[in-house]
Formats: sequence, C-alpha cells, structure tokens
Amino acid sequence: MTLMQLETDHLGFLKNARDWNENWCAERAREQGLTLSESDWQIIAALRAFYFEYDLSPAMRPLVKHLKNQFGAEIGNSIYLMRRFGESPARILALLAGLPKPKNCL
Repeated sequence: MTLMQLETDHLGFLKNARDWNENWCAERAREQGLTLSESDWQIIAALRAFYFEYDLSPAMRPLVKHLKNQFGAEIGNSIYLMRRFGESPARILALLAGLPKPKNCL
C-alpha cells in the first residue's frame, strides 16, 4: 500500500494500526509542522508497543507514566510532551503512531 491508500477515519487516524510505516508517520508529522527527532521516534515506538500490549491508545496520564517508565522523568512528563507536541500530545502521538484516537481526547 502507498501512503495515499492507507485507510483512515474522518480525523486522519489509521483504521488499522498494523498498516503504519515510518514514511506515513513522517508525512503526518510534516502536516503537523513537526520534524521528528531520534527521541521522538523512540517515543512513537514506545507508544506503539504500549498499544499492541494493552490494546489501548493511552490518554495523557497513562502516556506520561509509560514514557516516564521507559525514558525517565525528563521525557516522561506532561510539560515536555506539551512543549514538543502541542496542547494534546496524546492525540498527536497517537496520530503519528498510527493508533486510534485516545477515547477522552478532543
């Protein structure tokens, strides 16, 4: 499948998380005005691992807790994530990671 053939919902979230690839992610990042760093790719990989383990796109609190456990307090905190990914980091990261929108994100 090419980038344009991946099936998304009306908000642009992938319908099948297993269709995700790095090119698709990079294109979504560009659309959001982001250039992904190595650290960002690690966060996205950790979020995808969380999803496939728990079958859940984490909202902000569980996302921060998971990232703190994975990477420490410097990255695993809401201030860092909001500075890096805007007002709704859980939503943006789920989009970039090819996951469903977290249930309680606007």
